[in-house]
Amino acid sequence: MEQNDNLQQRLLLALVLSFVVFVLFDMFMPKTAKNIDKNETVITKQEQQTPNVMNSASSSTSVPAKASQSLAPVSTIKALATVHSDKFIYTIDELGRIGQVKMLEKKYEFEGKKLELINPLWVKPLEIRFADVNLNKEALKVPYTASISSIDLNSNKSHKITLTQKLTSLTVIKELTFYKDGHYDIDIKLSNPADYFVTTGQRPNADHTRYMVVQGSLIKKGNGVVEILEDGDVDETLNIPDAKFASAFDRYFTSTLYNFEKPLKVSNIIIGEDRDNALLFIQGEQNFALHGYLGPKESAVLEAINPELTDVIEYGFFTFISKPLFKVLNWIHSIVGNWGWSIVFVTLLIKLLLFPLSYKGMMSMQKLKELAPQMKELKEKYGKDPQKMNAKMMEMYKRHGANPMGGCLPMIMQIPIFFAIYRVLLNAVELQGAEWILWIKDLSVMDPYFVLPLLMGASMWYQQRITPNTMTDPMQQKIFQWLPAVMTVFFISFPAGLVLYWLVNNLFTIGQQYVINNAFEKQKSAKLAVKK
Repeated sequence: MEQNDNLQQRLLLALVLSFVVFVLFDMFMPKTAKNIDKNETVITKQEQQTPNVMNSASSSTSVPAKASQSLAPVSTIKALATVHSDKFIYTIDELGRIGQVKMLEKKYEFEGKKLELINPLWVKPLEIRFADVNLNKEALKVPYTASISSIDLNSNKSHKITLTQKLTSLTVIKELTFYKDGHYDIDIKLSNPADYFVTTGQRPNADHTRYMVVQGSLIKKGNGVVEILEDGDVDETLNIPDAKFASAFDRYFTSTLYNFEKPLKVSNIIIGEDRDNALLFIQGEQNFALHGYLGPKESAVLEAINPELTDVIEYGFFTFISKPLFKVLNWIHSIVGNWGWSIVFVTLLIKLLLFPLSYKGMMSMQKLKELAPQMKELKEKYGKDPQKMNAKMMEMYKRHGANPMGGCLPMIMQIPIFFAIYRVLLNAVELQGAEWILWIKDLSVMDPYFVLPLLMGASMWYQQRITPNTMTDPMQQKIFQWLPAVMTVFFISFPAGLVLYWLVNNLFTIGQQYVINNAFEKQKSAKLAVKK
């Protein structure tokens, strides 16, 4: 048993330490891309690259994946047209791209200003790149003209604007139809055949927090597999001939191009100072139609446009657990109407589902605590014969119905669930500006008065006091004694929604412990009564 007991203790320590490492990495590792002053209106002089031509219908010509066409220095790109709704303003620039998106809802404001999604120095959505070097240089200089300079979506559900660019050898026409929910249709027509690509643009640059989240580019293939090109982890170019959509995303927002009726040919090039960020391109045709969405990753909005678009909401390694958890959380919210109480109820639901395992594990810990004196006697009596000592201990466990590993399984189950809900509460744009009660006005940011993290630390300390502990190693005991204080420090800067989950989880665990402690005492009293 000594080996099993030590294994249990080592497992508990390993789980705690893995959580601490996970938190440290998420909280304090710097992001690969820095936010910059979004008020600038200059265009970058970085290399303009064109991806490979993949089985083009109009040409079999192949262009090197990193063929460079330097952009002529342009100090200012002017606004060509604007698209207004009650939630956003799109600005279309002279090069026929979505040059900026300003979010009008108060919950998205940053430092008292309306949030802008697009970094002015980065590649913009709907930019066209031609495979022909000279044609591409011209296309990145010649301005478009617009059929209308302003669109008001508040009076119409949709509105069309036609953009025209007259180049030496051909004319490009983009017909854009915008909708109030943030999605749009795009029809591209070329007067003459030419190999070209249209891009999602680089990811939105609207996350001003220090939380380390998954961000970069994402492609959903025809077979349903999602390919993620995370910032800082891109080391090769990709050619995907049958994609459903291509998305550039940050924590809360996405720029996505999609077509679920016809396969898209998607490729990427590697850009950036460290050449570790992906820029996605979709290969076009002479007459080419697809759809796009640029805005917050709100599940309900994406579901209404097309259910498959909800796959742009990415939670990292634990996506397979996080997605069902968010659906449950969203369903509860549809009933109670408050995201804070939804977190409370989803925590209760998780505890109820895990209660059978928790009950067995906690009862096992109680039995081990009761057997501690007998375990000590066996160690003293058979300490020089480990094999015989373990056999005697296993016999004792069997006789008393104790399981030395029983307390570990509930914890093993809870760790991935916590990591999954951590990602949900960190990535869910629905929590931005969402109130709970009293002083909690925004569940997506830290508690301004530190009440929740302090209560969480206190609940963790009290939970330790009433939980049976069979640890004998002094170092392990010290680590667990200090764990509430350490976790309180970590959680001080966590989003209030996440701290609320952990606090409620602790409170329900304390309640479970009281129930199980009473049940164990009743069992023990019943056995003593039978013996008498």
